[in-house]
Amino acid sequence: MIDGLAMVAGGIAAGLFGSLLGLGGGILIVPLLTLGFGLPLLTAVGVSLVCVIVTSGAAAGVYLEKQVANLRLGMTLELFTAIGALGGATIAFLVSEQVLAGLFGGLLLYVAVTMAIGRGSSEEPADDAPAEPAGTFIDSLSAPGYRVRNVGFAAFGSLGAGVVSALLGIGGGTVNVPVMHVLMGVPLRVATATSNLMIGITASSGAIVYLLRGGIDAYVAGPTAVGVFLGASLGSRIAHRIQLRALRLLFVVVLVYTAWQMLRRAFA
Repeated sequence: MIDGLAMVAGGIAAGLFGSLLGLGGGILIVPLLTLGFGLPLLTAVGVSLVCVIVTSGAAAGVYLEKQVANLRLGMTLELFTAIGALGGATIAFLVSEQVLAGLFGGLLLYVAVTMAIGRGSSEEPADDAPAEPAGTFIDSLSAPGYRVRNVGFAAFGSLGAGVVSALLGIGGGTVNVPVMHVLMGVPLRVATATSNLMIGITASSGAIVYLLRGGIDAYVAGPTAVGVFLGASLGSRIAHRIQLRALRLLFVVVLVYTAWQMLRRAFA
């Protein structure tokens, strides 16, 4: 009973944070279940994918209603992300738990550094890409106020995001957001909202493999997912009140802290 309530509370915190930053909550769910509740890392990853689906479902509708997310861009990148998720879920059952923990920590540390020193430091990054004729594919993915760039590189990044999502249970948002914001020049608020649309589909692709392999614990996934839903519903409604600079700082600080915890686990 106490563990169940604690999982609900942890899920609320993870869902709130995940919906604000487009991370899906997995960045906190995996360390919470492994470090806090002693679950095997692979089981925690499977549960986290379920929570990511819930987070996306709770937040995506709000972001679409407010017309913040770029649906066309998100679904284009999701074609590559879903394929990567199927591959990542398969790989997860072939490597050791220490390797997974090391990969988790290393990835989060890299993304934190990228977001801290990357280009795209403003809400509306300058578009330094060469001008292209109107009516191109790039135009169809862009929106008023910004023009996307580096679509080819972003496709490879999205493929990697899918692999990372299913391998580590983090929804792919930790890769999707920097790819769209830093690499493609999409404003951070649009990138996080669009990421929330994508992560549910990505997590579903990976969760299918975990379900077939018996990697999802329903007794843990239930209360955690309920908490995530509540937190994500709240986060998606207050996101517009959060200062962009505070949002970025929170993103980086939590990534660094989580990376440190997982690297300790990997090298223990």
